[in-house]
Amino acid sequence: MSHQTGIQATADVQDIFARARNGAFRLLKVIIENEQLILGAAKEPSKSWDKEYDYHVLSHLEDKQPCYILYRLDSQNAQGYEWIFIAWSPDHSPVRQKMLYAATRATLKKEFGGGHIKNEIFGTVKEDVSLSGYKKHLTMEAAPLPLTAAEEELRQIKINETPEEHILVKTEICVDTKHQTLQGVTFPLSKEAFHALEKLSNGKYNYVQLKIDFQNETIILESTASTEVKDLPHRIPTDSARYHFFLYKHVHEGDHLESVVFIYSMPGYNCSIRERMLYSSCKSSLLSMVEKQLSIEIVKKIEIESGAELTPEFIYEEVHPKQHAHKQVFAKPKGPAGKRGIKRLIKGSGENEVGN
Repeated sequence: MSHQTGIQATADVQDIFARARNGAFRLLKVIIENEQLILGAAKEPSKSWDKEYDYHVLSHLEDKQPCYILYRLDSQNAQGYEWIFIAWSPDHSPVRQKMLYAATRATLKKEFGGGHIKNEIFGTVKEDVSLSGYKKHLTMEAAPLPLTAAEEELRQIKINETPEEHILVKTEICVDTKHQTLQGVTFPLSKEAFHALEKLSNGKYNYVQLKIDFQNETIILESTASTEVKDLPHRIPTDSARYHFFLYKHVHEGDHLESVVFIYSMPGYNCSIRERMLYSSCKSSLLSMVEKQLSIEIVKKIEIESGAELTPEFIYEEVHPKQHAHKQVFAKPKGPAGKRGIKRLIKGSGENEVGN
């Protein structure tokens, strides 16, 4: 998944990355040239990180050329120095360049070591990635998102409610108001995710997991690991939401079937309000696109909180509900009872005449 464009860092750049992680550099500028990640510039530290931030960062940004900037902070974590990763993509740069740099971003982070990156910024103008822009970014990240009217009402009610009231109120607010508060958000599907779903429809994959890239506002591919029913619980994250498409191969009434099942996993309040809102809002448009553009027939849509719910029995009963069989039984006509009634009336009439 990480090498989306096939572009990787040269051996020299990998050596520089190793030295940088040990604190040798304050700034690294990385560019794409000849389908490789190469070093555009490197600066050593001389002052505290904030004193030389604008001087180093802004001077290495070009108005029409995307690039990556890795800027070292003075703080450290368990893996070493912490870094800011800046993805610079100015508005007036060529579209092909912007797409190439966007598709290679994950590769660079993996090559450098994602555990060293504390914050990530995307900028199209210098104000976005200046020191003041970075501080605004931190403030926005730390601030809690405002509650919708429905969520604020639910929060107030939960303070004094009983457990029984909580169930009723939560159901009412989720069903009646979510379309009003979350309507109209559509994130595009990445090219890699689209191709994975195509392979699922062709039977080349039997499982596709998608997630939302909040920074870029896209739905991207997370996994295409070969998956059987017994593996499904282990595919469900416990701390973040996901969309799952599973090709369910099974036998029903003697027939071998392959049914696409959509699973929307949301581990309750382990996720932020923003994450819950966006995943819920984007779900309908994603399913509409999959069904219409890719012509994938989704036989069942399931929502779960935990992977433990996905037992083989649960999946089978969701795809083939037992209620269907009961409906057929009760739909049979009651003809024989009516005929018996008519015969009794005729017989009774005949008996009276003979008696007289």
